[in-house]
Amino acid sequence: MPINGSTTTPTGPVEVPRGLAGVVVTETRLGDVRGYEGFYHYRQYSAVELAQNRGFEDVWHLMFHGELPDAAQRTAFAARTASLRHLPDEVRAALPAIARASALSGPLSGLRTALSLFGAAKGFRPVYDIDGDRRRADALAASAVVPTLLAALYRLGRGLEPVEPREDLSYAANYLYMLTGSEPEPDRARAIEQYLISTIDHGFNASTFTARVITSTGADVAACLVGAVGALSGPLHGGAPSRALDTLDAIGTPDRIDGWIRERVLAGDRIMGFGHPVYRTEDPRSRMLRGIAQQFGGPMVEFAVEVERQVEAILAELKPGRELHTNVEFYAGVVMELCGLPREMFTPTFAAARVVGWGANVLEQAEDSKIIRPAARYVGAVPPVPVPPVA
Repeated sequence: MPINGSTTTPTGPVEVPRGLAGVVVTETRLGDVRGYEGFYHYRQYSAVELAQNRGFEDVWHLMFHGELPDAAQRTAFAARTASLRHLPDEVRAALPAIARASALSGPLSGLRTALSLFGAAKGFRPVYDIDGDRRRADALAASAVVPTLLAALYRLGRGLEPVEPREDLSYAANYLYMLTGSEPEPDRARAIEQYLISTIDHGFNASTFTARVITSTGADVAACLVGAVGALSGPLHGGAPSRALDTLDAIGTPDRIDGWIRERVLAGDRIMGFGHPVYRTEDPRSRMLRGIAQQFGGPMVEFAVEVERQVEAILAELKPGRELHTNVEFYAGVVMELCGLPREMFTPTFAAARVVGWGANVLEQAEDSKIIRPAARYVGAVPPVPVPPVA
């Protein structure tokens, strides 16, 4: 299929790029990505500066309420979201069966079922039928419970009992606690918190767009978020952090970097953790996470930095004129590994952050009563063809 083509709408033909690249489908107050500058923001603030200077709950408040909280608002919002971490009895009882059913596919697959059940158990109603306060309450409840669901599914899949959430811990620290059963060291909790903040939202990516399309139908909040989780599960979207570490493992030692990378680039293979469909310069998330990794230090970090240096040099040589740098997944994997997260939980951890961004997008889209209904360009056999008689 050609890169560009035309489709017919009630008002006539419209030229559209393949994959809707660059097509503006709505207006948003939540943030944007400026790929040629290597900059992205949540509302009016640099997302990286927020990750460096604020806690997760502060940024969550910003996305849902439009402003950073003051001290009193921070305390109240943290207490409210912490109280929402607990599971309804109906969901808790079903989790062992969900974990068994998703044993081969992992916690992210189980999350789709568990989150849908959570919405049903909580009586979520279509966003079309409820007011803004109820929508926000549903989005807060669903966002708050996702880490609990993920951690419980992970532990059940390993024959361990789920760990009850603690309301005295921050979002990130509680997530690590529920996964491991031990309260995390402050530096590890903060590193994961910064990663989570940096991935709350990132323009109209596939999962965010999916959430907004479903929201435009008037569906309930859980349905919108489950659709987003499905989009995130694809390896071309949220599944790369562990694959980037698999690349480091496959290379093994510094002396193998050049040969290993050249062979794959010349074969046309994708180097996981490098390149981004939007950024034409260094991914600002990768830059921040590299700094976090270097604060921990150690052989793994030194090796990752050397792999980055050599890969970028090789890509510049073999693919001149193309800006190919590390993306968020490369150093995200390193940071999560250093903080003790199992690799199968890398993408689910991404979901534990992005659910807040999805929730904010659901709330914004629900304000617009227009359904998102694009057209497709038909390229099949020319109709009408007579229907053959039954033989």
